[in-house]
Amino acid sequence: MDDLYRDLILDHYKNPRHKGTLDPHDFSYEDENPLCGDRLRIDVRLDANQCVSEVAFTGRGCAISQASASMLTESIVGKPLAAVKALTKDDILEMLGIELGPTRLKCALLSLKVLKAGAYGLEGGRYQEE
Repeated sequence: MDDLYRDLILDHYKNPRHKGTLDPHDFSYEDENPLCGDRLRIDVRLDANQCVSEVAFTGRGCAISQASASMLTESIVGKPLAAVKALTKDDILEMLGIELGPTRLKCALLSLKVLKAGAYGLEGGRYQEE
């Protein structure tokens, strides 16, 4: 079973879904993992019902961080903002389907950290960038 998940991770790394930027976007957030240098930005556009209508990510990093971002962005299209805010570490680990050590765990969770930081940064419908 691990081989199936490894193939899926490699596919998302080599052929990322939703790679790019959105302009305009309803919120955008960027962060990095200082331990390994992975960097990620996620842009999200919401529809009138506060559901994710479009999402895009850019960044650089290892196969785990980039595949995780691709899988996460693919999974949230059409979901309400409340469901995005409710995503957990376990959701990401289930998507990846393999066990990760502490260092790789931070790589895998960077996309969730960035997405949730942007989602919780919404004020009055727009992310307030400083």
